[in-house]
Amino acid sequence: MREFLIADKADVLVVDDQVSNLQMMVSMLSEQYNVHPFTDGAGLLRYLKSGQPVDLILLDVVMPVMDGHEVCRQIRAMPDLDKVPIVFLTALDSIEDEERGLALGAVDYITKPFSPPIVMTRVSNHVRLSRALRLIINQNELLDHRVAQRTAELAKKNVALQEALHDLAQTQDVTIVAFSSLAEARDNETGRHIHRTQNYIRELALALRTLPAFTGKLDDETIEQLYKSAPLHDIGKVAIPDHILLKPGRLDAAEFAIMKTHADEGRKAIEAAEAALDTENSFLRCAREIAHAHHEKWDGSGYPLGLAGECIPLSARLMAVADVYDALISRRVYKEPMYHVDAVNLIAQERGMHFDPLIIDAFLLVESRFADVADRFSDGN
Repeated sequence: MREFLIADKADVLVVDDQVSNLQMMVSMLSEQYNVHPFTDGAGLLRYLKSGQPVDLILLDVVMPVMDGHEVCRQIRAMPDLDKVPIVFLTALDSIEDEERGLALGAVDYITKPFSPPIVMTRVSNHVRLSRALRLIINQNELLDHRVAQRTAELAKKNVALQEALHDLAQTQDVTIVAFSSLAEARDNETGRHIHRTQNYIRELALALRTLPAFTGKLDDETIEQLYKSAPLHDIGKVAIPDHILLKPGRLDAAEFAIMKTHADEGRKAIEAAEAALDTENSFLRCAREIAHAHHEKWDGSGYPLGLAGECIPLSARLMAVADVYDALISRRVYKEPMYHVDAVNLIAQERGMHFDPLIIDAFLLVESRFADVADRFSDGN
């Protein structure tokens, strides 16, 4: 990834063969961003090949000579730019056009005529995601260097190793905040949802380890890892278009199919951070498992892979109970909150179908603690 200073204004590249559209974008964005306008794809590609800074590319689809799809394909072929978000600007609104653009590597669409509030929100979200991913990768590279230095000094001074481990823990915490805050910014759910679910999963894990089948499988370190990883369970929602994510009502079948892709998008986002490491990182592995598989069901009817039973990672099976409970007791634009006792009964009925039977047994042991957590971190507090 190209170097950048987090304090700098972000660099937003806009490509449109209509000068009036370029002028509108420059007028809207220039107060907050360094805006670089181009009237064709060739000019954009020359800029990118020269190594100039870029945080986000807004790319018109319909252009003469080289259309936006071809420009996108060429950008995605550049290794140094494969993670830079590309948002298409288009008047096209068919599902086929959207599917083609997403398949080529675009992350979103902004439709014409432009709505300034939508443009500003989408640009802000994608700039934050772009910078957060690069910050995480840069932090991981820096961490690798620091750990190597501390390991070499271990023979001389054990304190140096402890400092490196402390740095690692801090970096992981910062990573969680950076990632999870992105999901919060776009979703209707609040930061309280994150605090509730991570406390539910800890209470559930503490109860589960008292059952004979899980003796020795959930030590303090593992439970702390689950607690810290839980906030990333819905990070993939940053890739879901606003008209679906923020819809004030239930989704239709086509919209729900797109919404379900957030599980795979979450996996891919965390894999991008993992790829920067030379060795396996257990924290990121746990976060990836939760993000990818927390909508799988014990009987195999979940998504995205239709996993069943113990093929579903334990971390995701725990997250499934925590997430569903919080969804049931929370108010949504399309439903009223459910009483705690009704939520518990409904979850218990799904024992062996949606949920791992033994995890439900543990849940019933500590369901009153779930109510305490929900009260302590309620959205009204």
